[in-house]
Amino acid sequence: MKKYLKNLINSPLKFLLIFAFAILCTTNPVFANELLNGLPALNVNTNGDKTEYSLPLQILILMGAITILPSLILGMTSFTRIIIVMSILRQALGTQQTPPNQVIIAISLFLTFFIMSPTLTKIYNEAATPYMNNEVTAEEAVDNASKSIKNFMVKNTRKTDLLMFSDLAGIEKKFETNEEIPFRVVLPAFMTSELKTAFQIGFLIFLPFLVIDMVISSILMSLGMMMLSPMLISLPFKLLLFVIVDGWAMTVGSLVSTFSVGG
Repeated sequence: MKKYLKNLINSPLKFLLIFAFAILCTTNPVFANELLNGLPALNVNTNGDKTEYSLPLQILILMGAITILPSLILGMTSFTRIIIVMSILRQALGTQQTPPNQVIIAISLFLTFFIMSPTLTKIYNEAATPYMNNEVTAEEAVDNASKSIKNFMVKNTRKTDLLMFSDLAGIEKKFETNEEIPFRVVLPAFMTSELKTAFQIGFLIFLPFLVIDMVISSILMSLGMMMLSPMLISLPFKLLLFVIVDGWAMTVGSLVSTFSVGG
C-alpha cells in the first residue's frame, strides 16, 4: 500500500486524474448517481420524494460516519471543557500521572454522556426512531438530529464568539432562531467558547492549591530548608484539603451545572 501511494505521488498525471475524478463526483450529483447506479451493490433508488440506499451503501456511509465520530465528540459535545478542567486539576494537585490519562478520559466520557443525555434522547426520538420506522428519509433524519445538536451548542456558546465568526464568514444578517445559524459558524464559535470557559474554571481551581504552595515555600525558606522540595511537602496538604472539601464531587457538580441542556 505504501509503495502504491508513493508511486501515485511520484506520478503527477495519475494523481491529477484521480483528483479531478473525485471533484467531478462531488460537484456533479447526476454523474455520481449514475456511477453508483452502475455498481449493483451501491444503488440509489429514488421513489417519488424518498431516496432509498442499498444496504452496502448504508454500511459504507455508517463506517464513514464512525471514522469522524471522535472529532464529533470533541467538537460538538461537552467533552472538551470537562477533560481540560480535569487535566488542570491534576496539574494543580501536583500528582503527576495520578489519576492516569485513561481514568480522566473515562470520567470525561461518562460525564459527557450524562450531560448530553437529554440531547441524545431528543435525537433518538425525533430522528433515529422515525427513520428506522420509515417515517422520514435519511436527509430529514439528519436535519432533525442537526437541529438538536445545534440547539445545544448555541445555548452553550457566547454571543460574542458567534458574532465574531459571523463577521469572519461575511454574514451580516442577524439570526432570529438557532436553526438559521450555519454549522460553519456554530462549530468554531462553540469550540472557542468551550476553551475560554474551561480555562476560566481551571484558573479558579488552581488558586487555592497555588496558595498552599506559596505558604509551604515561605515556611521552608524561613526555616532555611532550601534543599527540600516545596512540592514534596505541599502535596499531602493539597490532597488533605481536596479530600476534606469533597473535591471530586464539588468539581464534577460545578462542571455539570455550567452547561445549559434544557429546551
